[in-house]
Amino acid sequence: MRLFKIVTVVFMTVLVAACNFTEEIYFNEDGSGKMSILFDGNEMMQMIPETDSTELDKAIDSTLVFKDLLLEKKDSIAQLSPEEQAKLKRLEPFSLRMVVDPEGGVMNFNMFTDFKKVSEVNDAFNAFQNASSVGPVAGGKTMPGGATEETTTVNYTFKKNTFKRETVILNQELFEQSIDSLASAEMFLSGSTYTFKYHFPRRVKSTNIEEATFSMDGKTMIHEVNFLEMMKDPESMLIEVELEK
Repeated sequence: MRLFKIVTVVFMTVLVAACNFTEEIYFNEDGSGKMSILFDGNEMMQMIPETDSTELDKAIDSTLVFKDLLLEKKDSIAQLSPEEQAKLKRLEPFSLRMVVDPEGGVMNFNMFTDFKKVSEVNDAFNAFQNASSVGPVAGGKTMPGGATEETTTVNYTFKKNTFKRETVILNQELFEQSIDSLASAEMFLSGSTYTFKYHFPRRVKSTNIEEATFSMDGKTMIHEVNFLEMMKDPESMLIEVELEK
């Protein structure tokens, strides 16, 4: 039960503290691979409300397998709306490793999965945010304000020699409302980052990201952006990478 409370506490705080995310994908030659969304909450440790400090007073290193949890809690999940059930279903391929060390000031959440095609993990970041729903399902605290409708989706493709990541706004009106709601958190989020780190089976021939950096062997591409700017204009974050044959 303590794990679920920690998950909820973290996601209650994520929009009022500087936070750093890393989206990392490893590709094999056949297009299969593994993905992880890493949340570095070390700075956020200072922002956890004192009333919730008892949830984070001991070190923890644990992995939550969502497939097992959703099976265990299927009766509770069946009572949710179809929309909420669909959000939880999206978590099924993932596992979440939580590392918390209060004395060392460490708080890292890493959601990861293997895939046969990268399109299987479309919209992984929204799935990561939906992990907060695990708390109420498992008997933890309820998130204030209830669940919100998703306004964007992220699609990945890796065909032939080309990888593509694009964000699509699903509902412009709701998207603009969600951006307005971030205004009160801009001071905190202005220092937050989102890093794309992609490992390919062959050297990168070209990319549309001029600011990207590369490993010595040319197979790993890294691109860091301001998290708040990306949230405000997600469709501008189009990534295309062509590999050498």
